[in-house]
Amino acid sequence: MLFLRAFFLVLLVVSAGSFVCYAVTGQERFKHFGLVVLKWTLVAAFGFFGVLILDRIG
Repeated sequence: MLFLRAFFLVLLVVSAGSFVCYAVTGQERFKHFGLVVLKWTLVAAFGFFGVLILDRIG
């Protein structure tokens, strides 16, 4: 559980760092990478919390 929380936090920091790099340099590749990382982080988080909810119900 702690590993997954740390993993999500690291992914969010990577995404935020990518957006900062985009703001500083203006290169689209940083924005694209940040959006891809953020999207998959949210997908994984929703899946993780969905499993926790289903575990509580069942």
